[in-house]
Amino acid sequence: MKYGIVLTYTVTPRWLALSREQRNAMRATHLEPVFAAHADRVRARFFDAEAFTGRCSDFTVLETDDLGAYYFLIEALRDTPVIAEGYLTFGEVFLGVEDGFQAYEQALAAGAAH
Repeated sequence: MKYGIVLTYTVTPRWLALSREQRNAMRATHLEPVFAAHADRVRARFFDAEAFTGRCSDFTVLETDDLGAYYFLIEALRDTPVIAEGYLTFGEVFLGVEDGFQAYEQALAAGAAH
């Protein structure tokens, strides 16, 4: 099964107090390597949202066939200074199964659904 995950997050005033150069360096040093290390199992796309909602500043859409790989990605992110030192906080997480009803109907037809 393919899973879609929307991970909302908010950058903190501490992050915004950094210069754009410092933020870019933090991203390059700490975040990009984590996403790159998991790219073979978790696809990520990044979206800015602060102009459209007050609930979060940004969100990431993740796709994976392996929820364990997603979990390890989140744990690795939590180990970075960006999260551990309070530059960014995670918010709501939405998880869905791509065309889950179709997989269920196929399982029903095969007699494999419980």
